Amino acid sequence: MNKTAIWVLLAALLIPCGAGADEIIKKGELLTLERAVAIASARHPNITAARSSVDAAQSRVGQARAGYYPQIDLTAGYSRIKQSTSSNTQIVDPDLTTGSARSSFDQYSGSLALRQTLFDFGKTKAQVDIQGFNLEASRDDLSGITDFVVFNVKQSYFSVLKAKRTRDVAEETVSQFVKHLDQAKGFFEVGTKPKFDVTKAEVDLSNARLNLIKAENSRRVALASLNNALGLPEAPEYLIEDNLSFQKYTITYEDALEKAYKNRPDLTALLSRKAAAEKAVILAEKGYYPFLTGTAAYTRSGESFPLNNGWNVGAAVSFPIFSGFLTKNQVEEAKANLNTIRANEETLRQNILLEVKQAYLGLAEAEERIANAELTVRQATENLEIANGRYAAGVGNPIEVADAEVSLSNAKTEHIGALYDYRVSRASIEKATGQR
Repeated sequence: MNKTAIWVLLAALLIPCGAGADEIIKKGELLTLERAVAIASARHPNITAARSSVDAAQSRVGQARAGYYPQIDLTAGYSRIKQSTSSNTQIVDPDLTTGSARSSFDQYSGSLALRQTLFDFGKTKAQVDIQGFNLEASRDDLSGITDFVVFNVKQSYFSVLKAKRTRDVAEETVSQFVKHLDQAKGFFEVGTKPKFDVTKAEVDLSNARLNLIKAENSRRVALASLNNALGLPEAPEYLIEDNLSFQKYTITYEDALEKAYKNRPDLTALLSRKAAAEKAVILAEKGYYPFLTGTAAYTRSGESFPLNNGWNVGAAVSFPIFSGFLTKNQVEEAKANLNTIRANEETLRQNILLEVKQAYLGLAEAEERIANAELTVRQATENLEIANGRYAAGVGNPIEVADAEVSLSNAKTEHIGALYDYRVSRASIEKATGQR
């Protein structure tokens, strides 16, 4: 059982058949990443379309195999025949009905005919092989589309978490500036601080609230993108499990590249299409060869019932002598198509190498940024505490406090961004290496 079949089975177990968006996701429920992936695997229209393409490819295999079986036709016919007569023909007695004198009569016929290709130099086998390779390519296409949908779900899922944490940081910043404004007002009322401190605190609070509005809108947009990635654009409001925390993922670049060349469904699909193109060249070349067909028929015909019967059995060999260079051009076309696929294979391998390298470097960079951002958050937190203490003691100023608060907000945002980039880079490596 391949990985796509496993995900389809998982989705079937988790998602009720025919369920609508409101039934799949309950309002206010906690959605895990695993369930989000299962929902998308079951519901996304791109995956549904890819499954239908696999079904169509399976049917084409059956169509190609039809050449192995006899073709049986049953026909029946009726004709009213009027013979032409010359204008000077003299009819002596209209009641005479001899065969030579009648001007019209009925004709009934029926036949059962059988045709069977006896030998075609492997043309039918080549057609079956070609459609078999195309079927494998369609299945790999389904895996590739599923991988892409799963990656989009993961990326959108982590985007929601990033936006939610960023919104939380913005809320904390607003709360800090509210406290600072109350403190500045208190100092101003007792005369220890000037009006400037109050005005500065009010401006800082207004800016923080604007940032909070933007952060909340970003969260809503990220949630809408997640719903679209799930294939449920009208999903009700729900919660998602916060798994943005750092979890080290270890893989070497060499192992990642080896897995990619081995498991990538788009590469395996292209290899199947290359095999089909190679068979297509062979099939086109077989146009130069003859084919042998056997026939048999049983017939009944006559002017009245019971009808006269007859039968025939035979065989025919057809040898193409000249077809207007049709076969020659078909062979050249098949070879050109094969060369195109070979070039596309080399391009894809180069793109896979680049994709793996970018994801691997992105993962390493994000990991380094996480450690540095954690240190920056601790330093910025300590700096804010010092600035608040200095202001409370009467030796600091509001600009110092505002700068410390902005620095802490930026440090937390950078830390969230590093965590997000790490999880997305890991998802990118999994997609680039054909893992799920």
